[in-house]
Amino acid sequence: MKAADAQVLILKAVRISLQNRLLFAPLNLTIHSGEVVTVMGPSGCGKSTLLNYLCGTLPPAFRAEGSVRLGGRELVHLPLEQRRVGILFQDALLFPHLTVAENLAFGLKSGQSRQARRFRVETALRDAGLEDVGNRDPATLSSGQRARAALMRTLLAEPAALLLDEPFSKLDAELRARMRTFVFEHARQRRLPTLLVTHDPADADAAGGPLIMLDQSSPTNAANQTVATADPESPASVPRLAPRAPRRP
Repeated sequence: MKAADAQVLILKAVRISLQNRLLFAPLNLTIHSGEVVTVMGPSGCGKSTLLNYLCGTLPPAFRAEGSVRLGGRELVHLPLEQRRVGILFQDALLFPHLTVAENLAFGLKSGQSRQARRFRVETALRDAGLEDVGNRDPATLSSGQRARAALMRTLLAEPAALLLDEPFSKLDAELRARMRTFVFEHARQRRLPTLLVTHDPADADAAGGPLIMLDQSSPTNAANQTVATADPESPASVPRLAPRAPRRP
């Protein structure tokens, strides 16, 4: 495996169907390390279902085909815990019976000394501006604090890719802008290929990467295939990206 491929997420001909109905056109997508790709589309078009397939939690009612490779490894036959894919949801999903620091420690890999674990948790709390709340109950945190804690717990698990399932949708406008910056900066610092699912065009604009529209209207029409960044192994693959609105000055 080439060093340049160590953190590249590649989807080839990914198709997901429910009761013999294809949710979206076959999807070919390459996300390079440090790149954030946004997926948008109407409710029910399969955005979150796509994330389920990538992280290994697709419900059995769905049928999926296609290759998902991360760092040169094929993921589709691996269980969730072996995929090294982190995911953030709309809700922070912190464990209510653990303190904030214990929640972060839960993301750490086993085999580390107690001192090393404590150091990594304290560093993550400080990085997220949560150094004064480590011993608190997660229920006492603000929504922004919970979101930051959830991200740091995910990053402490050392994922090789990051999936974002509308993680900003329940935050107010001011907090949403700050959390976008916080999440995208941390993903880029760690060189994580990142896939964002959202309904909010402002999320896509802040992400700054390619934007893909999933469309249910005619998913079997080859002329409307959804294709993102051209696969480097298939130069003939032509990107069909949704037009990006110009950034505001």
